[in-house]
Amino acid sequence: MYVVIMGCGRVGSSLAASLTRIGHEVAVIDRDQSAFLRLDLDFPGTKVLGMGFDRDVLVRAGIERADAFAAVSSGDNSNIIAARVARETFGVERVVARIYDAKRAAVYERLGIPTVATVPWSTDRFLHTLTKESQTAKWRDPSGTVAITELALHEDWAGKPIALLESATSSRVAFIIRFGTGVLPDRKTVIQADDQVYIAAVSGTVAEAIALAGNPPPSDD
Repeated sequence: MYVVIMGCGRVGSSLAASLTRIGHEVAVIDRDQSAFLRLDLDFPGTKVLGMGFDRDVLVRAGIERADAFAAVSSGDNSNIIAARVARETFGVERVVARIYDAKRAAVYERLGIPTVATVPWSTDRFLHTLTKESQTAKWRDPSGTVAITELALHEDWAGKPIALLESATSSRVAFIIRFGTGVLPDRKTVIQADDQVYIAAVSGTVAEAIALAGNPPPSDD
């Protein structure tokens, strides 16, 4: 997908990094040049300086070919204006806005624009909304810091060690359901075909782990 992100703060930069790591093309808009310092030095996407609700700025960012748009600046008004421009002017179907005011968020949800508040798992929820993945988490601890989710593994993971999966997804395998029975694996455990694998991961990395697990495994040489 091609995704345009307005806002390069903590959530915007994290979202941009996660999307590029799982193979999506990204453009990031911010009115402050120094905000782009939050991106990795080797960030492969496009950086556009300007106001994210300005049509010319959006065009420079490639909004006309965008599959998804995320408005994650620090201002509710800017985010919702940009989200509406992306949806109503440029016809972007997958649009999500970060809204701090709960009452405003409810209004825009009714208008068909998903909103995300300043919660610890914002990056996961944005990735879920933008990519239309399955539910990202089966369980979260009360603080929202750690989540457990089931992975839909690529068939090539069969025969690979748990350690390789944990390294590739930056997670820990919590348990496996094998032939209907729960198994607590160790790092020597090898994944078998038809295993149901559940991982524990820090919020902000869950949706990325799900996406990476759906790809073929890296070489374990």
